[in-house]
Amino acid sequence: MTFNATIPLYDSMYPATDFSSLSWLEQQWVAWYVRIGSPILATSIMSFLLHEFVYFGRAIPWIIIDSMPYFRKWKLQPKKVPTAAEQWECTKQVLISHFTIELPLIGLFQPTAEALGMKTYHVPFPAWQTMIPQIFLFFCFEDFFHFVAHQALHYGPLYRHIHKIHHKYSAPFGLAAEYAHPAEVFILGAGTILGPLIYCYFTTNLHIFTVYIWIVLRLFQAIDAHSGYDFPWSLHNIIPFWSGAEHHDFHHMAFTNNFSTSFRWWDMICGTDTKYREYRAKVRAAKEAMKNASEDDVKILEQKLMDEVEAEGIRAEAEAERGGPIEKTVKVQ
Repeated sequence: MTFNATIPLYDSMYPATDFSSLSWLEQQWVAWYVRIGSPILATSIMSFLLHEFVYFGRAIPWIIIDSMPYFRKWKLQPKKVPTAAEQWECTKQVLISHFTIELPLIGLFQPTAEALGMKTYHVPFPAWQTMIPQIFLFFCFEDFFHFVAHQALHYGPLYRHIHKIHHKYSAPFGLAAEYAHPAEVFILGAGTILGPLIYCYFTTNLHIFTVYIWIVLRLFQAIDAHSGYDFPWSLHNIIPFWSGAEHHDFHHMAFTNNFSTSFRWWDMICGTDTKYREYRAKVRAAKEAMKNASEDDVKILEQKLMDEVEAEGIRAEAEAERGGPIEKTVKVQ
């Protein structure tokens, strides 16, 4: 995009701005807002395009990984690889939510944000020293919001009519991060955007560029948590309190436990990870007991433990959908 400081809008939107002192990115930012001419429209278009490019751009590598048998050794549920048909069905549902829920809400975001004092078209961008603690606060707020709202969505009517869609896949994959009922996209998505809005309300010291970095990181977190893969270099192996795919995959497999998103601490504090920790302990004990066994025998045992957890999860899901316990004679398939 051409940067041309002679256009009159530069004077009205950026009076007394030394454009030569701006970074290349900041100059492109200015040029974008001047080219569109309306901060509301410019922010809305940029917000929607950012979300689409980041979401599908981050999901594509996982689609490629799912198609390559080499990576199965790191897949948490190796027998459950999404088919092309499942990937396409998931894409269609995600796009429906994006265009019916997110796009209209994005149109309301910019005027709301500016009314609360958030900077949008303004330059220069805030320093990293300012943005990093803000983004960390947003992670903490969203994690707690999601922890509470996610458990509510496991309650009978809310699960039956809303959250059930997201639990279609007991072995999630990257694209399935936002595979959900539009109402769930609205409910859980609120945790992503309310944090910045509340922070801005109390401080009036927030730039939308910081919010964009937060949203990109949040999308990466959500997609990676649904990837279904646990690599030695996965973040939770470096930062112990980070959730990651290994943590969230169990939630889809067992239906219960592990309701948080980014961090493990709320599940630990509230005891909503007991089954998960018991399962991991069983896996470790089984591997230790079979350290001299063949690799195939170890895989068979691991699959047996996963099948047991999933069977309990099917029963737990049926109870949640019904809104109460079911008879033990219910057949689990």
